[in-house]
Amino acid sequence: MNIICSKTFTADRAWGSLNIANMNGTTVKLHWTDKPYQWHVNDGEEVFAVMDGMVAMHYRVSGKEEVVLLNAGDIFYADVGTEHVAHPQGEARILVIEKEGCV
Repeated sequence: MNIICSKTFTADRAWGSLNIANMNGTTVKLHWTDKPYQWHVNDGEEVFAVMDGMVAMHYRVSGKEEVVLLNAGDIFYADVGTEHVAHPQGEARILVIEKEGCV
């Protein structure tokens, strides 16, 4: 058993993470960041839950870029093949659930 206070979690670099669990090849990680990630496409599904802060999630639908502002408590689901990139608005803490080994 482990209790984690996501609001106080920090890392030594942007997108540094705390490995919370690996459930039969599905990883659960808490990330801290204050910088954008990179455009990418996961080879599996991804659940991206903002725990603290705000994140502008950019994603492409039929080649057209869309943006949604995610606040604490909001969840973004990326299906296989969804091109996306997260841009935190200041510091953010994000819970990411995805297939082990994904970008």
